[in-house]
Amino acid sequence: MSDDPEPAVNISGGATGGGSAVEFDPATAATRAEAVVDRLGELFWQKEYGGRDAFTCLVRTILSQNTSDKASQPAHDALLDRYGGPDVDLAESLASAERATLAETISGAGLYNQKSETLIDTAEWVLEEFGSASAFDTFVKDEEPSVVRETLLSVRGVGPKTADCVLLFAGGRGGVFPVDTHVHRIYRRMGIAPPDADHEAVREVLERDVPAAKCGFGHTATIQFGREYCRARKPACLEDPDACPMADVCEQVGVFPATGEVVDPAETSAATEAND
Repeated sequence: MSDDPEPAVNISGGATGGGSAVEFDPATAATRAEAVVDRLGELFWQKEYGGRDAFTCLVRTILSQNTSDKASQPAHDALLDRYGGPDVDLAESLASAERATLAETISGAGLYNQKSETLIDTAEWVLEEFGSASAFDTFVKDEEPSVVRETLLSVRGVGPKTADCVLLFAGGRGGVFPVDTHVHRIYRRMGIAPPDADHEAVREVLERDVPAAKCGFGHTATIQFGREYCRARKPACLEDPDACPMADVCEQVGVFPATGEVVDPAETSAATEAND
């Protein structure tokens, strides 16, 4: 169905996906962005997040950088099999890991040499700054979100999406809407964010216009919507105008059904400026 190399499993659906059930009322939407998230709630199982171990979540998110869940999940499982355990401090274990062995363990995730260095450096940083993975977990869950985000962004190899995923999935913080490639594409394509907005600008729009309690679900449901409907090269609306459940709230920026052409929304912005 999709040319996106991601698993077909609905990451926002079912109790096994993590988080706990929550319900949103579409009738209360005050902005277009909130209305979209509410509509996603009619498609996918609604949930809220939090409660994962913070350092394990950080490791998982680093492994997922520039690769698909299909590739990074087995690498994460292999890492935990070799370096984790119920009585093991994962930060201590990774800080003392031999880099070549760690790289071989996570080789399925891509960029494994770079990621193995990042994981070891990050584990060493956690031990230096907090003393243990459990203390880092407490920091993520109890400190002000802005402080946690700023602290994480100071670490080499940790970008905005990684920091926000730790805040959301470990800290359970409301108002955090991580922006990956799907989220970045979809909300510009819909016309909710400016067509030339970068990832941070899209995040600012969404965290402003989507209520805090809906941001986490909005993130995961948008990813699934991108996999099933609003694909990068072959959005469902090209096949059939009625195939996309968001057609009536989408401006199709960069999508041209008449010609079948699909471009990045930023290209339409550049073209408009060139013609002015």
